[in-house]
Amino acid sequence: MDISVVIPLYNEDESLPELTAWIAKVMRENNFSYEILFVDDGSTDSSWAVIEELKTEYDGVKAIKFRRNYGKSAALNVAFAAAEGNVIITMDADLQDSPDEIPELYRRINEEKLDIISGWKKKRYDPITKTIPTKLFNAATRRMSGIQLNDFNCGLKAYRKDVVKTIEVYGEMHRYIPVIAKWAGFKKIGEQVVEHRARKYGVTKFGLSRFINGFLDLLSIFFVGKFGKRPMHFFGSLGVLSFLLGTFMAIWLIGVKLYHIWMSTPYKRDVTDQPLFYIALVAIIVGSQLFLTGFVAELVTRNATERNHYLIEKEIL
Repeated sequence: MDISVVIPLYNEDESLPELTAWIAKVMRENNFSYEILFVDDGSTDSSWAVIEELKTEYDGVKAIKFRRNYGKSAALNVAFAAAEGNVIITMDADLQDSPDEIPELYRRINEEKLDIISGWKKKRYDPITKTIPTKLFNAATRRMSGIQLNDFNCGLKAYRKDVVKTIEVYGEMHRYIPVIAKWAGFKKIGEQVVEHRARKYGVTKFGLSRFINGFLDLLSIFFVGKFGKRPMHFFGSLGVLSFLLGTFMAIWLIGVKLYHIWMSTPYKRDVTDQPLFYIALVAIIVGSQLFLTGFVAELVTRNATERNHYLIEKEIL
């Protein structure tokens, strides 16, 4: 199969018929073999009924319905596992992404041998409450990851099959998939300017919580990517450093007192009366705790169970 079009959705019943017809038209015109894989993320409207109706009209339609809302990352992770195409295209269900971009994305993945192509919505129709956080995230992600993309959060992306079958997406990490892929060894990442269309149906699902969660997930990706397989290197190094610093301060205080005793000179304060002694004590305790944290983290990483488990209510596969 040439292409899998993955579409996560939440309460998008109005846009689905138009989007599906548009995708099918593009596929027919380019003679692509394809599937359209919808993931209904616990919609409360008639989205699933619309998908069932579309299945009777289009053979390529497949779908998974979550029992409740888990978020876009969960939807993408499940869809990536089910996708069968050699190239996987992800797009939003709100008609703000244009299916006309698919042929060029497919061509570049195959001809330029890229692992990922991320869309860049150079001209956007989003409200300022969404564009400003997006710009901040893009700048921070570029600096931390070293990946020079202008729009990490664009829903329109293309992947080689190997990429989606290797990476794991959870939390709010869908916006950082290029970073996750890079840490997994897929470094051929390109960018393509794509059309951003004004929302025709429904309302945006963006809120303040996504801004906060996205920032926390960025830190999580940076830590996991760098130390996920060797947490002792992070916690252990900090722990040993803190322990040695505290030990050095304690030995210094005791040594000074012993020197005064040896020289029979007056000693103004006992060791336990000095603030530096308690700082040394705290440093030793914190160092020991950090070292133990690294040890426990090593055990957890070696015995971790499956992270992504979601309740699926219905499937059309």
